[in-house]
Amino acid sequence: MAAGERPADTGAVDRSEGFGERLLGVLLDRAHEMPPQLIAPLIAEEVARVGGRDVSILLQDYAQLLLVPLPGRRLTVGRPELISDSHAGTAFLYGAPVEVPQDDGVRMYLPLLDGSDQVGVLALTLDTVDDDDRRLLRRLAGLVADMLVTKHSYTDQFFLARRREPMSLAAEIQWSLLPSLAMSVPQVAVAGILEPAYRVAGDSFDYALNEDILHVAMVDAMGHGLDAATMATVAIGAYRHARRAEIGLSEIYAFMDRAIAEQFGPDHFVTAQMMRLNITTGHLQWVNAGHPAPLLIRNGQVVRQLESPTTLPVGFGGEEPQISGQMLQRGDRVLCQDHGGHGRRRPRAVLKSDPA
Repeated sequence: MAAGERPADTGAVDRSEGFGERLLGVLLDRAHEMPPQLIAPLIAEEVARVGGRDVSILLQDYAQLLLVPLPGRRLTVGRPELISDSHAGTAFLYGAPVEVPQDDGVRMYLPLLDGSDQVGVLALTLDTVDDDDRRLLRRLAGLVADMLVTKHSYTDQFFLARRREPMSLAAEIQWSLLPSLAMSVPQVAVAGILEPAYRVAGDSFDYALNEDILHVAMVDAMGHGLDAATMATVAIGAYRHARRAEIGLSEIYAFMDRAIAEQFGPDHFVTAQMMRLNITTGHLQWVNAGHPAPLLIRNGQVVRQLESPTTLPVGFGGEEPQISGQMLQRGDRVLCQDHGGHGRRRPRAVLKSDPA
């Protein structure tokens, strides 16, 4: 051994690229600066490297009834598929791959998950499928989901694919305000919906998980159309601002109340419900400002309404609200809803508690 040379380290880590790492790495490297319209052809190209063909990217429509194909060069664009009655819908609902044997191979439906947020489904066909294919395609689907979420923020392409009918201006404002419709961690899950999806105005919700506290709010601004959407926007903005100041539920109510009163005057109001759930202990607290009582669901059955003292709607200058509490058990669900139009109640958000 020449002077200055180091002996070979037989225990050195192998840093060479395997096929799977190389495929995912190429996709990631090329996608960074690629415009949104070229993402679909890139995905189809990389799927072809593992022998895949007939690639489709299916996105959830705004009414949450269909998985609609994303148009794009080299993608297979078929008919929308019902979430409730299709192989793609099964993969989407359960967050697990579905394999369907066909005459020319195996059709695979892979959920596109960004964390726990359900983005859509990646569908493709392989001649045969083994465990190596399953592992690689599962990771590929995760990377595709991240890419779609990233590119979504600066293109209308995905919005237009998901929209199945004309959307009102008020509804478009509300949809742009929402957090992800679903979030799940081992201790808790949240899911929400807006109805009617294309004509909603003053209804909205928001949530945030900060360490072991889940914060949730629902609002329903009076009136219809753009006025209601504007008021709901201010209410949600005030809620987020107050929540991030790390103040209590009573103080959050007071801050929202002042914001609505100062901006819109004494003849306008927003009904609201603000909640905090300790995901470690299962202790739920809430303030009700004119909303219907939430429903406690246990073992698939409605146990009771979570009745509580109500304060005046936001904007009417109500007194300090009373904070109500309830201990949740593992697997409990809390269904929150608003009044909806014509006296009908419409579901808005569901909390599923699995405290540690």
